[in-house]
Amino acid sequence: MGLMSLIHELEALQAERGHLSKGDLRELAVRLSVPQYRLQELVSFYPHFRTTPPAPTAVAVCRDMSCHLAGADGLADRLKRALADRPDVEVEEASCLGCCERAPGVRINGVPVRASNVDALVEVIRDGGPKRELRPHRAWKTDPHGDGESAYEGIRMALAQDDPDEAAVRLIADLEKSGLRGMGGAGFPTGLKWKLVRGEAAAPKYVVCNADESEPGTFKDRVILEDLSYLVIEGMMLAGLTIGASRGIVYLRHEYHSARAALEAEIERARDIGWLGEDILGSGFDFDVEVFISPGGYILGEETALLEALEDRRGEPRNKPPFPGQKGLYGLPTLMNNVETFAHAAAIAGEGADWWMAHGVNGCAGLKFVAVSGHVEKAGVYEIPMGTTVAELIELAGGVSGGRALKAFAPGGASSLFLPPDSAGTPMDFKALEDAGSMLGSGALVVVAEGTPLLPLAANIVRFFRNESCGKCVPCRDGTEKATALLEHAEATGEPIDMDAIDRLNLLLTETSICGLGYVALNPLLSVAEHWPEEVPGARNGGGA
Repeated sequence: MGLMSLIHELEALQAERGHLSKGDLRELAVRLSVPQYRLQELVSFYPHFRTTPPAPTAVAVCRDMSCHLAGADGLADRLKRALADRPDVEVEEASCLGCCERAPGVRINGVPVRASNVDALVEVIRDGGPKRELRPHRAWKTDPHGDGESAYEGIRMALAQDDPDEAAVRLIADLEKSGLRGMGGAGFPTGLKWKLVRGEAAAPKYVVCNADESEPGTFKDRVILEDLSYLVIEGMMLAGLTIGASRGIVYLRHEYHSARAALEAEIERARDIGWLGEDILGSGFDFDVEVFISPGGYILGEETALLEALEDRRGEPRNKPPFPGQKGLYGLPTLMNNVETFAHAAAIAGEGADWWMAHGVNGCAGLKFVAVSGHVEKAGVYEIPMGTTVAELIELAGGVSGGRALKAFAPGGASSLFLPPDSAGTPMDFKALEDAGSMLGSGALVVVAEGTPLLPLAANIVRFFRNESCGKCVPCRDGTEKATALLEHAEATGEPIDMDAIDRLNLLLTETSICGLGYVALNPLLSVAEHWPEEVPGARNGGGA
């Protein structure tokens, strides 16, 4: 098995040498018999690759949404000043590191640390850095199988049936009945997606798990992989059985070291006890899973950009249609879901659609994992009945920190629109949040307390999308840059923001961008201007317009 990947070779070389020098790239090109430009186009695109030697101690400081709320602005500069006498320490700002529950997020040589201020961080660095990776807060612990020996019940039942086709049809019917939708943001019906890919005639087919969650505020998939890897693997196996695939790939962001360790350990354990490999349980069904480590970039969460990376190209989204289910990896039918979706599919296969549906409340069905961060007492990942209200989830997370009042919340991560406190009674559900004027999105509730200026927060998020635009399409590349420039000009001069220009840019981005990044880039700013116009100079009905 195993992908013959240039990206993998570059990852391995950088891990060995610390960086990718011109000489190393020339030697690698000769060894792999590829033109050097093929390596250079990858190195120049993916942010994880570096062409200069790193310092012995590399400190990455997150600058994005949840960390902004935790006071990360200027933290990197303060650290640089405090460590000015240490040329062996390199401090850099970074895009979201996926550890929003311990904001402000800081990683020292790739290891996340929890430190409340600059002095504490400096002390950790002067002591030689963190000695282990800290485990995040757990709001839940759902491993009904203990050591996992009795796991994989759904695939066990499916393989025990005499007719594999009948088992696949039954599973699709259960998924459709359950109403399970994709939990990565798009919310496409899972049963329908599996049915469509099953109906494609081309072969071979592939199953891909998108574990590249990189949106600020979003870290639930990391925690699921750390604690429930076996459910994700089982979900992928069930998908393989359903669509007729024997190969699964987990595309995992490179910062997720603890998730990778848990996932790879479970894959090896599953192989050892016969749950992965050839002729599983004597059924004739072959299926195995490998892990592909992402070389970085938020855009890789977009499904076609992810496929481009798997095919050793720059991670730039493809025009659709065709969709991955029709022409995905290597131009062949590919079923792609995210971590949470595969885990829920496995649970439905083992327990049934009725069991799943019974867990919902307020007229909703099923369960939902939600990452909660920002101004709450107990940030973390919570498994809740679908339909739990935003207010109930905030209470479950210990309430707004410091006993403050709620000012705003983003229910679906950085790409979702902010809602005011009088919307906190809205259920955490696809339709309910859409009706309220936002979206469930990536399943990341970010809470903002009273007293927090919202315009700097919105500007922070717009800058994130500007920084993470892949640059392939002009509207997104130039539109996000122009919007950021308008915000920074207003901030520097005190002049009103040209909201007419912002509206025109938003129309351009939503109508012409190739992928979803352009569709959502200005959402936070527009929602702040709508609900809190007094905080946005130039906004209609307020802000000095």
